[in-house]
Amino acid sequence: MEKVMERKNTAFDKFINGIEIVGNRLPHPFWLFIGLSCIVIALSFAMSKAGVSVTYLQAARDASAAPKEVVVEVNNLLSRENIQSFFMNFTNVYSGFAPLGLVMIMMLGVGMLEQTGMLSALIRKTIFATPPSLLVLIIAFVGVNANLASDAGVIVVPTVAGAIFNSLGLNPWIGVISGYVAANGGFTANVFIAGTDALLSGITDSVTVGLGINAPVHPMMNYYFMVASCLIVTTLTVLVTKYYTAKRLGAGDLAIDAKTLHENKITDGESKGLKYCGFAGAVYLVLILILTIPKTGLFRNDSGALLPRSPFLSSIIAILFFLFFILSIAYGVGSGSMKNADDVPKYMQKGVSGALGFIVIALPASIFIDLFAKSNIATIVGVKGGELLESISLTGFPLLLAFVALATFINLFITSGTAKWLILAPIFVPMFAMVGFSPAITQVTYRIADTCTNIISPVDYYVPVIMGLLATYNSDPDRKVGLGTVISLCMPYSITYLIGLLLLLFVWYMFGIDVGPGCSIFMQ
Repeated sequence: MEKVMERKNTAFDKFINGIEIVGNRLPHPFWLFIGLSCIVIALSFAMSKAGVSVTYLQAARDASAAPKEVVVEVNNLLSRENIQSFFMNFTNVYSGFAPLGLVMIMMLGVGMLEQTGMLSALIRKTIFATPPSLLVLIIAFVGVNANLASDAGVIVVPTVAGAIFNSLGLNPWIGVISGYVAANGGFTANVFIAGTDALLSGITDSVTVGLGINAPVHPMMNYYFMVASCLIVTTLTVLVTKYYTAKRLGAGDLAIDAKTLHENKITDGESKGLKYCGFAGAVYLVLILILTIPKTGLFRNDSGALLPRSPFLSSIIAILFFLFFILSIAYGVGSGSMKNADDVPKYMQKGVSGALGFIVIALPASIFIDLFAKSNIATIVGVKGGELLESISLTGFPLLLAFVALATFINLFITSGTAKWLILAPIFVPMFAMVGFSPAITQVTYRIADTCTNIISPVDYYVPVIMGLLATYNSDPDRKVGLGTVISLCMPYSITYLIGLLLLLFVWYMFGIDVGPGCSIFMQ
């Protein structure tokens, strides 16, 4: 990987460099997460002894049930029960850490593709003639829409994107970061109806029904705005990557020089391997279609549908792994890069070796996230913030801006979009309805905040994953990969996403455009 090009000619460069320097002066992520865990434990003890608690209306997941009043107290993590639970569940907390299994499976599959040479050959044959800016566009668009596969997309897209850029001879960090910010930063934007739409609208519906608010609520209530958001986030990802990130990481204009093209011509063996690969991939695709297309197919849900939830969407990681596995073997046999069956586990082992850094960091990260959730501190921060905003007398577009600011701040501590909306919906849906805003625009405003700061949240599940991927491709011994590295690379995207989506919201507000089918901005 090329050394990072220091750019200090602008105030923004200095700001980003400062974030990276300060962030990376923090202890190694392993010790950082241990330190954060200790802070959470101490806070939970002090706040519990002080009797800190909140009372609020919590939305029900079932629309037929009314919101219920909930009292949440800080949970003392130093209590006898919690200390016992910590030691008894220590292994389960680590093994159950959501990103851990996803990363391991993806690294096994992608590792095979790389070790057999299949990925490199495919890229050189099909993408060398493609402008790299178009490659970033494809990665960004796929990433934004990857939430169809739920959280798996946040792992798959940056992992594959980093491998593609590495095969092209370009800085793989560009692929990792562009894939990550698109998939995680654009998590709620989509051109399709995803599980997120069903979950959030279900919570909103329970609030409107329970409180007697007469307004249309359904999974497509934000569809028009989310499609536009998808295009905005995709476009901004390409622009920031091309005009800032690539230059910051020393890749210039992402051009592939003629010498690289000449040195990487496809050999006859590689061409034969790709033919084998194409045949095997076609057979596998037909098999998946056979299991998916019929209404009674194996990958359909009980009602015969694929959206918003189905075995197909829940099986994306497994489907991709077996695809990578089959393609790798087919290519290896055809090209001759795989001599015997023993090469398969050897290639897998090399693939996993790239994830060793993440495996280590995941231990304290999983513990911190588990302790933070059990302490209830995040819930109290969210509720108190909501009460603060409710006490401010704002109307019109400034009220929407204030809500975005609040939800953006809360998102730094509670990254689960569903968990936040369960807390905020009973507060803001009726509050906004009283000033004339529909539940649809309230939910849209919340989703804008939920999508912009995921990528810079220090408690996000996937920050350790991205640190691990960056460390895997770090060839500069003088370059330290830490929390500051991730946040500094993601910050320009976070700022740009927030500005772009707020401008989009302003346009929607000024022209009174429906945010979804039958869902206007204002109460009818």
